[in-house]
Amino acid sequence: MEKFEGIIFDVDGTLTSTNELIFESFRHVSNKYLGRNFTDEEIIGLFGPTEDVILKELFLENYIMVRKDYYDFYSSNHSKMADSYPGIKEIVIKIKKANIPLSIYTGKGRDSAAITLKEIGIYDYFDMIVSGDDVKDHKPSREGVDMFVDKFGLNRNNTLLVGDSTVDIKAARNSGIKIASVVWDSYGKEKVIAMGSDYLFHTVEEFDDFISERI
Repeated sequence: MEKFEGIIFDVDGTLTSTNELIFESFRHVSNKYLGRNFTDEEIIGLFGPTEDVILKELFLENYIMVRKDYYDFYSSNHSKMADSYPGIKEIVIKIKKANIPLSIYTGKGRDSAAITLKEIGIYDYFDMIVSGDDVKDHKPSREGVDMFVDKFGLNRNNTLLVGDSTVDIKAARNSGIKIASVVWDSYGKEKVIAMGSDYLFHTVEEFDDFISERI
């Protein structure tokens, strides 16, 4: 049975249930500064760039003020609107205790990623955090994967990316590593399943059983 020597996690929809928090943070500033109430679908349509890039494009000269308001809302409401999925923190700790290098690769900006990982108590377990602010090309680019693989001298055949979206699958394939798709809270579940992965998990418990045998 193969053993993984490096594991990369996506954040939103993989480690944490942050959709409500993200939607409400955007709605908070769009209502306040634009007088407009974005729907969930409209907000999802903005995804791709980091929050800062989106806010700059939407709010132009008010960007600095809006940015502070956005992150204040995101941080102060995190405990009420978002949390890690039950069992996830224990899995991260288990991998860390096995001395397996751990990385984050997320499209979130550096600030929101840090807020979320600290709020759910797993920030310090990661050896590397690659946010949307740390790469020139976002997922499905292989850039964030390569940064991790190169830093720790990992064998790509034994490196795993864990994520909930099709861009995670593409990023893993583009970089030649394994992909574990998790669909316990994926808003693109059908597309993820249709695209196909090396491994597919519908529950955290299934993923826990799998990873426990391979670290």
